[in-house]
Amino acid sequence: MTALADLQAPTLDDLEILARDAYARLPEEFRRLCEGVVIRVEDFPDDETQREMGCETPFDLLGLFRGIGLAQGGAMMQTGQFPNMVWLYRRPILDYWAENEESLGHLVTHVLVHEIGHHFGLSDDDMEAIEAAVS
Repeated sequence: MTALADLQAPTLDDLEILARDAYARLPEEFRRLCEGVVIRVEDFPDDETQREMGCETPFDLLGLFRGIGLAQGGAMMQTGQFPNMVWLYRRPILDYWAENEESLGHLVTHVLVHEIGHHFGLSDDDMEAIEAAVS
């Protein structure tokens, strides 16, 4: 039997390692924007998040940023405020990955950069430049 027969889908821990590696390779000025951000990997968004984001299926959302970005005055943490968080959703990411021609590491980096970048008001061109810097 070939080695392919023994392959298993990346786990939550595997995606978390990819996300931490991607974050560590981001340009320093970008990481400063999101100092203290918590990155969480879950299989799917919870039901409340799916409703809030208007998802038709649990596979519609690859990631999500929750928090207060610099553009919204979030430079200083307020008492009782949750930390800025990025969720990466493993199963939708793996589904997308299986249907497209890009590496899993690149896809995780893309989702991470875009979730953080959109929340901080960066343009698509800015985010593409950040992604290119880590490729």
